[in-house]
Amino acid sequence: MKQAVFLDRDGTINRDVGYLSNPDQLELIPGSAEAIRILNSAEFSVVIISNQAGIAKGLIQEGQLPEIQKVLLAMLQNEDAKVDGFYYCPHHPEGSVKKFSCSCQCRKPAPGLLLKASEEMDIDLSRSYVVGDKMSDVQLAHNVGAVGIMVLTGHGRKEQRGYPPTIKPPDYTCNDLYDAVRCIIKKESGEWAKKGIKAQRSKGKTGSGQEG
Repeated sequence: MKQAVFLDRDGTINRDVGYLSNPDQLELIPGSAEAIRILNSAEFSVVIISNQAGIAKGLIQEGQLPEIQKVLLAMLQNEDAKVDGFYYCPHHPEGSVKKFSCSCQCRKPAPGLLLKASEEMDIDLSRSYVVGDKMSDVQLAHNVGAVGIMVLTGHGRKEQRGYPPTIKPPDYTCNDLYDAVRCIIKKESGEWAKKGIKAQRSKGKTGSGQEG
């Protein structure tokens, strides 16, 4: 089974502008494309997972998402970075659009999106990572036995300050996606060495990332 890095979208890959509804609002966070390119070189599957409550709240039409995703992928491909999958949840329990106004098993931190991706893409969740700027991303990782990394872009710093002591914290906290990927590569290099796998799976720089 494959090893994957699941990435939140808004606030992790691109700047969070609220309920993004137009491709013109897309702006990559510096270093995010390079980070994904490093993951590609290291042979990880890269999968975007996103709560899109704006659909349930009537702020964006579900049919707009493919065009936004198409533009985002093109922006990344322009920097030789590739995404292998995209999964989203359109639901919210307090939505105004009846079709999507409900509780569900796919809204993060519920595990539905990752379970679906695991089945469809042959991914081993226990060897995978979830990277995002919200508590829900970290808890999603814990809910499926993956490694949870919080980035301090987007809502990250605010979420970090308000993180409840009763909830399991991130495995690592990193400045941004690029720093998170350096942390992943550093951690995996040690695992590869233990298994006798040469570290040339990736030529990206290794870096830190705070545990805790």
